[in-house]
Amino acid sequence: MSKRLEELDYQQTPMGELTLRRRFEPTLLTDVFEVKLGDEYLMSSLFVVAEEELSHLGLAAFQGDSIEVIVGGLGLGYTAVAALHDPRVTALTVVDALPAVIGWHERYLLPTSRSLVDDPRTTLQHDDFFALMRAAPTRLVDALLVDIDHSTEHQLDPSHADLYTVEGLTRLSRHLRPGGVFALWSDDAPLDSFMDSLRAVFPFVTSHVVSFDNFLTGGVSTNSVYVARL
Repeated sequence: MSKRLEELDYQQTPMGELTLRRRFEPTLLTDVFEVKLGDEYLMSSLFVVAEEELSHLGLAAFQGDSIEVIVGGLGLGYTAVAALHDPRVTALTVVDALPAVIGWHERYLLPTSRSLVDDPRTTLQHDDFFALMRAAPTRLVDALLVDIDHSTEHQLDPSHADLYTVEGLTRLSRHLRPGGVFALWSDDAPLDSFMDSLRAVFPFVTSHVVSFDNFLTGGVSTNSVYVARL
C-alpha cells in the first residue's frame, strides 16, 4: 500500500509551481496520480476516459493505413499511450513545454511511463506546441491530438489563445497531410463559435461529448472532443 499522500516531484516553472503527487484512494483501493500548477489541479489519473477518447476518436477519423502523430501535451501520458494502441501508428511525437513533465516519464514515475517511453515509435520533445504551430512546418503529419488548455476559452497561458482562431487553425492545418486530422480535448461543452471556426478551415468537423462516472460527485461528468479533418 502506498503512502496516503506522497509528493513525487516539485519544480518551479515559467508557468508556476508544478507538483506531481501520488495518493492512495481508499474508496477505490488504488493509487491516484495528480498534477497541480500552483493551486490549480491540472489532471488526475482518476478520470482519463476523455483523454483516451481524444486519441480513439481522432485516429478513427483518419482513413489511411499508416499514421504519423503529434500529441500536444504530455501530462500523465494517457492520450499518447492510447494513440500507440492503434496499430496503424508508425511514429508518435509528444510535445510538452515543461521539461519536468518529460522527466517524470523518463524516470518512470507514472503508470503509463514505461509503455510510452520504451515504445520505439515514441519521441518526447521539449518544445512549445503553440510556437511550432505558428511556424512554417518542417514536416507534415497525419494527426495532431491536443490536450493542453482546459478549453478554447480557458487557457493555461494567454499566449495560447491564437490557436483557437480561424487564423491559428489555418496555420495548424498546414502541418497536416491531405486527409489529416486535428482533434482537441476540452473540459467544456462543445462551443458553436469554435465549431464555426473549425468549419472555416476544415471540410469535415464534428464534436463528441464524452461521459464518465465521477465517484467524487456520485454522478456523471462530461468532457468534449472536437475532431476536424482536411
